[in-house]
Amino acid sequence: MGATMGVVGLSGAGTAAAAAPCWYSGGHWWCNNVSGAAVYDYNRDTARAYPDPAHIAGRMYSNPSWFDCRIENVSTGGGGPHPNRWIWTKADNGAWGWMKDSAIYSETNSLPACW
Repeated sequence: MGATMGVVGLSGAGTAAAAAPCWYSGGHWWCNNVSGAAVYDYNRDTARAYPDPAHIAGRMYSNPSWFDCRIENVSTGGGGPHPNRWIWTKADNGAWGWMKDSAIYSETNSLPACW
């Protein structure tokens, strides 16, 4: 008597599931993110607070975390579906700044544009 081995339940092989979107609650947008992700400082020499990827303002250890808005700006260098997207938030140390979209698991299209 021989055993037969087969592959069972491989529907949708090769397809990736879409990330769940960020959600709005309590005056902020909440997203699932990488714990310990860097929150980058912003350039204070411009009229708008654009990201300064050379300086880390703090880190975000909470998950999920809240965010306020998004911009398409300087390359994050992190790839992902939105390689030029930065998300405005407040780091765990109280410093305001930008998190790279690639450090956020949730789909961030639902966040409003900052300007």
